[in-house]
Amino acid sequence: MRCCPSPVLFLMLCALAASARGEDEPLTLRLDYTLRSTPRGGNDAPAFLSARQLEGKKGNQIEADGDAELRRDGLAIFADHLLYRQDSRDLAADGAVHVEQNGDVLTGLHLDYNLDTRVGDLTKSTYRLAEGNARGTADNMHMDGKGGYVLHTVTYTTCPAGNDDWMLEMDRLDIDRATQIGVAHDAVVDFKGVPILYSPWMDFPLTGQRKTGLLAPVFGSTTAGGTDLTVPFYLNLAPNYDATFAPRYMAKRGLMVGSEFRYMSASYNGDIQLDELQHDKLTQTSRSHQAYKQTQNLGDGFSDTIDLNRVSDDAYYRDISTTVAGTSQVNLLRAGALNYDGGWWNASTRVQSFQTLQDPLAPVAIPYKSTPQILVGAHHDVSDATATFTGEYDNFSHPTAINAQRLVMYPSISYPLLYDTGYYVTPKIGVHSASYVFGQNNTAGQPNTSVNVPIFSLDSGMAFEHDVSIAGHGLVQTLEPRAYYVYIPYRNQDMLPSFDSALSTFSYSQIFTENRFVGGDRVGDANQVTLAATSRLIDADNGAELLRALLGERFSFTQPRVNLIVPNATLTPVTGSMPTTSTNRSDILAGLSGKPTNSMSFDTLVQYNPSGLGAEMYSISGRYQPEAGKVLNVGYRFTSPNINPNLNMRQVDISEQWPLYGRWTSVVRWNYSMLEKRTLEGLVGLEYNQSCWVGRLVMQRFTTSTLQVSTAIFLQLDLTGLAGVGSDPGEALHRSVPGYTKLNQNLPGAPAQELQ
Repeated sequence: MRCCPSPVLFLMLCALAASARGEDEPLTLRLDYTLRSTPRGGNDAPAFLSARQLEGKKGNQIEADGDAELRRDGLAIFADHLLYRQDSRDLAADGAVHVEQNGDVLTGLHLDYNLDTRVGDLTKSTYRLAEGNARGTADNMHMDGKGGYVLHTVTYTTCPAGNDDWMLEMDRLDIDRATQIGVAHDAVVDFKGVPILYSPWMDFPLTGQRKTGLLAPVFGSTTAGGTDLTVPFYLNLAPNYDATFAPRYMAKRGLMVGSEFRYMSASYNGDIQLDELQHDKLTQTSRSHQAYKQTQNLGDGFSDTIDLNRVSDDAYYRDISTTVAGTSQVNLLRAGALNYDGGWWNASTRVQSFQTLQDPLAPVAIPYKSTPQILVGAHHDVSDATATFTGEYDNFSHPTAINAQRLVMYPSISYPLLYDTGYYVTPKIGVHSASYVFGQNNTAGQPNTSVNVPIFSLDSGMAFEHDVSIAGHGLVQTLEPRAYYVYIPYRNQDMLPSFDSALSTFSYSQIFTENRFVGGDRVGDANQVTLAATSRLIDADNGAELLRALLGERFSFTQPRVNLIVPNATLTPVTGSMPTTSTNRSDILAGLSGKPTNSMSFDTLVQYNPSGLGAEMYSISGRYQPEAGKVLNVGYRFTSPNINPNLNMRQVDISEQWPLYGRWTSVVRWNYSMLEKRTLEGLVGLEYNQSCWVGRLVMQRFTTSTLQVSTAIFLQLDLTGLAGVGSDPGEALHRSVPGYTKLNQNLPGAPAQELQ
């Protein structure tokens, strides 16, 4: 085993090196040694030491003065003066100490350190961590040998150097590199010199991983609940499941306790939510909400889904929810299903019901329960033909309307007579069969019945293209005419109830379907052809579609006779937007959409009545988004009462996120009904984006029921890399402003709580 060099030999080497290098050149000595036979946890990596002056001392000590530098195995230590002990591998450094290890940069006045154990102490230190650009100061920093630190009288921030807008000040900070968690003791969050939060203990992630601890408290105010405070606590129980408990105090209503448990594995995942308000001070009742969702892959093609939702009363969401999506819920789904995927065929069995939340001023129909519902589908190629089958069995039940068992089957076969590049002709023939066995509430004495309707269709089209050049840029223009013929003979179906049927919304895709109704209770008679054409402008270099124009109309050779007239019609909502004209022509559909540049896009659609009634519906929308944080959306939608009085609308919709001045950004959403002369949803917000924090103030007003509106105020201080303090308006902003970008979402150190 090699030995360490003796002091005499060391001094001789120093003298020779000094005479050879010159007086002003730094002197470098390479210490290449191996551990003793019983090492103390170190390794055999050599150390390299350089300085202006090196001197050997008794006891295998080396003293380095002037630009001293020691490097070993990814560690670099710089100092004005350094004393190194070869036997123990301890070192002491003084004066402008600078340490680099594992991407961290540490500075201080004095360092005691052991190269083998990598345990040491640095006094009057500053630090910059590799994770999240975190930095700060400490009176004393202890290095634990595992890459972690224990700091005393310490500050912490993710703001860049020279910017101390927010600072976490602590008596002690433990940084654990194994868990990537920082634990603060006796901590104060200071913002702009003002203490805003104190905690005797708190932890936070150094990176974006999940961690157990208090989440940011939620402050806000709503007209329905008054001042609102939520203090959530997050439990990272395991990599594949976690829980959140969220006590929420509403000044007008009382204390609500919310909880959520999430779990997942390779074959299943689920979410359980429970919210309980034991005593609502306004209604003098208990309020609650429960939700359970799960999907599971059972193997061998089998899977199951569960979706259960319940609230204690009809007004729960209108009183408790702070979002438009929440208050607009009417029918809460309760369903469970067992599914099978056999490749070319599939099947599912499920039970389904709803909890209907009624608005006294705008009652809605109660939907039927399906207990059970069995669905079967198949799609199989037979020679050059394609055979398909859809089947459905339902056991419909209702407290007041007629009950029934219904069996619907639709086998069909299609065969491409001609298929070549740019040309296709595909006939299809099938039979739609529906059978009913009526049960309770059959007050009209409706007999059991069945309806069989043959269906024939012929789909054909062509595609032409040619090269064009605009301003020297190569483009491909296409022309795609299409003709679609459908024949369905008339079958009287007026005596049948409507359990799940409605008119289809008239659209460009709908005019290429066989049935103008959705659901299994109506098959519309038809002897009609749809003629349409689409033209596209495509970038020849990358295949991106720059422009699309479409035009289509349906022509009927006979006047359709099947309508959605049902017994007990008051219990069945009639919805849809199918045009009703006295001629055999449908409304004309025309559209133009495109993305002429990377930052601009638009979409227009017009439904025009050729009988002289003019436009029945049109929508115009456009977006300009040159970069993240800059977006402007403009839209207008008109629907004539000629289509459906319930769908009559004239609405303007404008939203934007746009920089104002300096670091200020505005966020606006205005959805206005010109017909009702009222704002359906209004949102105004300001964001201030600093390098390490974002401040948001958002006010939102939206309709919750026929005569009720809700006003909410969101105030958030988002400290990047630590936590957000205040109500998070992110959900409202993303939903209300399409294309909205959270200004600090891509900055390092922002906590994430996604279940992995």
